[in-house]
Amino acid sequence: MDFRGSEQTAHTTGPRSADALPASAAAAVKVVIVGGFGAGKTTLVGAVSEIRPLTTEETMTQAGVGIDDLSGIHAKSSTTVAMDFGRISINEELVLYLFGTPGQERFWFLWRGLFEGALGAVVMVDTRRLQVSFDVIGRLEERGVPFIVAVNTFPDAPQYPVEELRLALDLPEQVPIVLCDARQRASSRDVLLTLMRYLQSLATTQEAS
Repeated sequence: MDFRGSEQTAHTTGPRSADALPASAAAAVKVVIVGGFGAGKTTLVGAVSEIRPLTTEETMTQAGVGIDDLSGIHAKSSTTVAMDFGRISINEELVLYLFGTPGQERFWFLWRGLFEGALGAVVMVDTRRLQVSFDVIGRLEERGVPFIVAVNTFPDAPQYPVEELRLALDLPEQVPIVLCDARQRASSRDVLLTLMRYLQSLATTQEAS
């Protein structure tokens, strides 16, 4: 798979020619990036997108005090209020669209539209706040959306063996768990490749049954 990158130009306004969808593109698939508040969804989309990502980040205000759980992430000053959007060209004909969801529970009503037509999902996990992932995973399981788990390795986050994380998150053995640094393009790319391989294995199993 060829993930093509593009350099971002500071102070660029309006659409860039580099952001235009290739004329050869014949098919597109949709992947959703979900996770708790501050888990790294916006960072991952921005790191791996070949176009200048669309973000809806706003500065956090007093309106969120007592509503948004900031335990473990007190330094966070902005938050996604609608979605993040990015794009990756897998090859000349196939395009992968990335949609990052807002993490706060008060914005989860937006998830229904974002999940329509999604091929699968990546659940971003922060081990400093593992409990916020439970409801996220539960909602995916209720919807029947296939997903993998990406553990974002924050510098000050505790590290646990993968099997301990699987047990804590109550995940089936077949669901992949990968470690990643959402700031790094190569690491974020590997997360998406893991999801694509997992979806391919599910499709192969269904065809064989």
